[in-house]
Amino acid sequence: MGKKPVPDWLNSSLWSSSASDDRVSRYATCPSPDTRRHDSPPRPPPPRPPSPPPPPASESGSSGKDPGPASLSPDEASRQSQLIMEISKKFINVGELQRLVCQGVPDGTEIRSTIWKLLLRYLPYDRALWVHELNKKRSQYKAFKDELLLNPSEITRRMDKSEAVKSEDVNCKGSGLLPRSEITHGEHPLSLGSTSVWNQFFQDTEIIEQIDRDVKRTHPGMPFFSDDSSFAKSNQEALRHILIVFAKLNPGIRYVQGMNEVLAPLFYVFRNDPDENNAANAEADTFFCFVELLSGFRDNFCKQLDNSVVGIRATITKLSQLLKKHDEELWRHLEITTKVNPQFYAFRWITLLLTQEFNFADCLHIWDNLLSDPEGPQETLLRICCAMLILVRRRLLAGDFTSNLKLLQHYPTTNISHLLHVANKLRGSLPS
Repeated sequence: MGKKPVPDWLNSSLWSSSASDDRVSRYATCPSPDTRRHDSPPRPPPPRPPSPPPPPASESGSSGKDPGPASLSPDEASRQSQLIMEISKKFINVGELQRLVCQGVPDGTEIRSTIWKLLLRYLPYDRALWVHELNKKRSQYKAFKDELLLNPSEITRRMDKSEAVKSEDVNCKGSGLLPRSEITHGEHPLSLGSTSVWNQFFQDTEIIEQIDRDVKRTHPGMPFFSDDSSFAKSNQEALRHILIVFAKLNPGIRYVQGMNEVLAPLFYVFRNDPDENNAANAEADTFFCFVELLSGFRDNFCKQLDNSVVGIRATITKLSQLLKKHDEELWRHLEITTKVNPQFYAFRWITLLLTQEFNFADCLHIWDNLLSDPEGPQETLLRICCAMLILVRRRLLAGDFTSNLKLLQHYPTTNISHLLHVANKLRGSLPS
């Protein structure tokens, strides 16, 4: 059986060209000589006045320290105007919003926060409901924190206070003797009972320690996440709170190492919202959007499902099948000739949503595409991963096991617009 011909556009040298725009530099400090490509340390831009009208949740506006967004190309300026017009409508047309966002959200326009919240269905499509929904969700998150982030001493103190009030009501006449405080088995620090608050606390300690370690390692080159400033420390604390609350509310998954990397882009975008009230509530907003985002990928994080038809191995198999469908020659060379198991590189690509393969600015643009695709983020992610393989097919076809594995585990700098263009081409089958 003859091999399927490969279209000329797959072999175009354009697909391997690196981006030459300035948007990466706005996130980056000077990298150290041994810094990996995708670790180019980004620096967050200072808050700017919002281009669109702020969401009705707040009328405060932003600090106005920066005179305005970076200059945009005519195409970007036109798309920015269309996006602002769309999210300013009384009722947002999500189909039109998805169509516009698939082409990319221009940098420096400060509207990505609102757009992502809409695409993740955190904000209703009816603007009149925004204030009510935001207040409700933010209050709900505060209640989660009040309940789930208490240590056992505080829990038992509150329980004792409640019991003391009841005892005072019962013994209002009094006997003149001070009542002796009783410590139930479930409240004792040495209790091993399944309902003991202390036993649960010690079980959670290992997970919380892992969260603490991972949060401290989140984008170490970005002052936004990793710095000695109180601002960076408060951002780390917010990430920590979100991950702990998520782990306690989702006992079937708990915390999986790497979730901090998936959380970081969401929090960064929401914390840099030009509306001061939205920025101040970025932790709560990020939590609910994180839950919504993971709902489409949760089976990849569930260890019990690894070998099931919906687990991470099945997802990697889908990627392999997608590559075979669109470029059988490359698939055969990788998996049959050089025996590069896709799990060696695709596991990280898929579970971390490509956050470790590209610099932070490019990651945000990839996520614009992931969140806005009507087919859903999982299918879009697989097409992008397949496109990543196709973009370096010449090097892969010329390589052996060692060189190919090194290439795919340290993916080279790539023009993101071209990558997303190729991924979009993979929606249909190749001509026979």
